[in-house]
Amino acid sequence: MNLDFSTCRSNGCYDELIDAQGVPRPCAKTLVDYLSRLDRAELSRQREAVDAAIMTMGITFTIYSDGANIDRAWPFDLIPRVMPSEEWRRIEAGLKQRLTALNLFINDLYNQQSIIKDGVFPAEVIASSRNFRPQCIGHMPRYGVWAHVCGTDLVRDHDGTIYVLEDNLRVPSGVSYMLENRMLMKRLFPELFEVCDILPVDDYTTRLYDTLAALSPRPGERPVIAVLTPGIYNSAYFEHSYLAQQMGAELVEGTDLIVAADDCVYMKTINGLGRIDVIYRRVDDDFLDPEVLRPDSVLGARGLMRAWRRGKVAIANAPGAGVADDKVVYTFVPKIIRYYLDQDPIIPNVPSYLCMDAHDRDYVLANLDKLVVKPANESGGYGMMIGPRASAAEREECRQRIMADARNYMAQPTLALSTAPTLVGDGVASRHLDLRPFVLQSDSLYSTTGGLTRVAMREGSLVVNSSQGGGSKDTWIVEARN
Repeated sequence: MNLDFSTCRSNGCYDELIDAQGVPRPCAKTLVDYLSRLDRAELSRQREAVDAAIMTMGITFTIYSDGANIDRAWPFDLIPRVMPSEEWRRIEAGLKQRLTALNLFINDLYNQQSIIKDGVFPAEVIASSRNFRPQCIGHMPRYGVWAHVCGTDLVRDHDGTIYVLEDNLRVPSGVSYMLENRMLMKRLFPELFEVCDILPVDDYTTRLYDTLAALSPRPGERPVIAVLTPGIYNSAYFEHSYLAQQMGAELVEGTDLIVAADDCVYMKTINGLGRIDVIYRRVDDDFLDPEVLRPDSVLGARGLMRAWRRGKVAIANAPGAGVADDKVVYTFVPKIIRYYLDQDPIIPNVPSYLCMDAHDRDYVLANLDKLVVKPANESGGYGMMIGPRASAAEREECRQRIMADARNYMAQPTLALSTAPTLVGDGVASRHLDLRPFVLQSDSLYSTTGGLTRVAMREGSLVVNSSQGGGSKDTWIVEARN
């Protein structure tokens, strides 16, 4: 028996592959026709081959919430998400616009604060920000860029509109899984890549290297780049080691580094100390430098902030970039784009309510059963309350948290996230998903072609985060053939 995709018409949701009449969308027709001809036994063998390859290659992710902290094989679905290139080009322009404006905003906050003086952005948001770093005031990193790697989460609503759900500017993860997903698909279905014009993604690590190399304090020399990881017990350690290997960079932990009397950063090796020019850090700000941040941290290196401020080492993303990785700041991004670029946002925000605003807060508290409430600085879906699916007790607990700390919460309507056919058992069923493209900025801008599609593996679930059991799909940006 073959797969039947016509049943994947979601109730009130936009499906990425199948239209409301049960017909494949033009960009997905070749894919759906091909998969529909495969019998389920063949597809089952393909899925087993994928699972075996994932285990062999060690593609893992840790789910902390289950209490076991055991590495799990990366959950991967064989049916890709497909998007036409003409739609993607508009999205790509919007992503680049957004990161350009956010970097201008961060640079302004640590220097002139013109946006606050001009009354466009409220000073009290920064005054109470957990991620504003006074240690960064007055500093100007190379090119004025603070967030060199951004993972922007996109969602599509029931009417087909693409929204930015949030910006991830601290230590965004997931790009290695995007790259591995593509390699797995090429291995399984090489013939599809011959008949479909699928735009490539495999230049990312080269682009990342170039982005980081451009930051080196010793221009003209081949830079020494290090990926700073918290270590093997971090959920994204696979990605840290993968990117270091692909770039030819050093993979280091904080104990491998030392800041010498000349304020340069050195790596300890069996041959002595070797200077590091650029650090691609996968460690949160708080833990970077026990000299000026958390004194109990063993994940960073003492003096790292001093070396960075004196221009002896580049750090990506720069310390302090997380000030814009705040769901309250997110609500101001359309104003930020207009202020710095004098442009309208190409990709809209999801309509949002600020609990620190009395009028918005009253609305949120009166409509908790209809809204998604998010804490300002959590990631991975932690602390989020999905009103329509929460119990009365959970909504009341959320109410109390908002009343105790209104600045730390914002709310959004519950979107009917788009779906895509997903292998479930021996058939297909619709599952909700989002998309995380990655954008790079130093001396130039670059966006991945597509990104990491994350999919909720449980029926009806809107939580796609890998840290809470979500899976992923390959993302195909398809060029139309004349």
